[in-house]
Amino acid sequence: MSIEQDQYWMAQALEQARAAQALGEVPVGALLVADEQLVAQGHNQPISAHDCTAHAEIVALRAAGQVLGNYRLPGLTLYVTLEPCVMCAGAIVQSRVARVVYGAPDPKAGAAGSVYDVLSAPRLNHAVRLTPGVLEGECASLLREFFRARRVKTKT
Repeated sequence: MSIEQDQYWMAQALEQARAAQALGEVPVGALLVADEQLVAQGHNQPISAHDCTAHAEIVALRAAGQVLGNYRLPGLTLYVTLEPCVMCAGAIVQSRVARVVYGAPDPKAGAAGSVYDVLSAPRLNHAVRLTPGVLEGECASLLREFFRARRVKTKT
């Protein structure tokens, strides 16, 4: 895929992140694409769903499994605004997603190379191709502003 296509889909993932933000959730959005067609999308919703596993990636993976009638998702590309955590990276490997494109790195919990390297760990049964940093500035800015606003609220 071209950088223009990756930017297009990441912009759509950012819309999902904004939907999460509107619900008071950490603004992370994800979507799965096959052959330049949207298969599934999701945004963070652990607070509203009362489910610690309801990260954007997991929500999108579950939806894609339902659409395609299979938990294995070979050939799909996952676009996500924040580098996946260990939980999400494990689910991505198990689902056999071919490629992950992410926006902002996560220096505290990233599992695509920042802290851990689950997506390309040689001992696992599947390695995922990575494209980091797509629309990184926009993705990181959305997260920074969200957490800045939360810190201001807690101080007042």
